[in-house]
Amino acid sequence: MSITSDIIRGHTETIILSHLEQKDSYGYEINKSIQQKTDNQYELKEATLYSAFRRLEQATLITSYWGNQTTGARRRYYSITPLGRATLKQNKVDWENAKQLIDKLIQGGE
Repeated sequence: MSITSDIIRGHTETIILSHLEQKDSYGYEINKSIQQKTDNQYELKEATLYSAFRRLEQATLITSYWGNQTTGARRRYYSITPLGRATLKQNKVDWENAKQLIDKLIQGGE
């Protein structure tokens, strides 16, 4: 069964923050990581990814900087901020709560 974007929609920013919590990264690398972690069942559209970057940066949850590539195109790297780390922590708590509620609703209240 493939993962539908409806299930994941609304969690894109949390997914990005989670990746950036591990290390600074750039868009293509983040998308490749998402594909690998989901066995190619899910990938972000480029427009969705970069829109999320803009929202996260405007909210000061991430910052960006240009990398120093000696070969190929320059890459824009993203880094999580302390506020981004706090937001990610809260989003994980919210996710766990939502999963429990959905499980109760789907399981018929069991």
